[in-house]
Amino acid sequence: MNAVRAIHHVSLIVADTARALAFYHDLLGLATEPARPDLGYPGAWLRVGDQQIHLLELPSPDPVVGRPPHGGRDRHLALAVSDLDVLAQRLAAAGVPYSLSRSGRRALFCRDPDANALELVEDAGDPPLVGGSQ
Repeated sequence: MNAVRAIHHVSLIVADTARALAFYHDLLGLATEPARPDLGYPGAWLRVGDQQIHLLELPSPDPVVGRPPHGGRDRHLALAVSDLDVLAQRLAAAGVPYSLSRSGRRALFCRDPDANALELVEDAGDPPLVGGSQ
């Protein structure tokens, strides 16, 4: 019996919460979760359906430069999106570089301002794909 039911949240380390919110809230359109308590350091919680992304403004042990150019070859967070073309246009207009998935799926990879890799996968409500990302 598997007691794990879902991912509740994912935490990402960011250097500047306001800059990260400009990306996640303003550009990607994620809603902020106002219930975040004072944790003793800046940050924000964002809603993604029933799950959350927690932005932690803390010193990062990860390098910002020297990461693989294609985010599918780095650790990354994958988000289901309803219209990949609209998000690709928004990323391009904001000057955020991206690369298309090499798997042939309707997906792209980009990085947030702190070099955290994101995969945006077009999902029209189909069951999740099984297998690795590329």
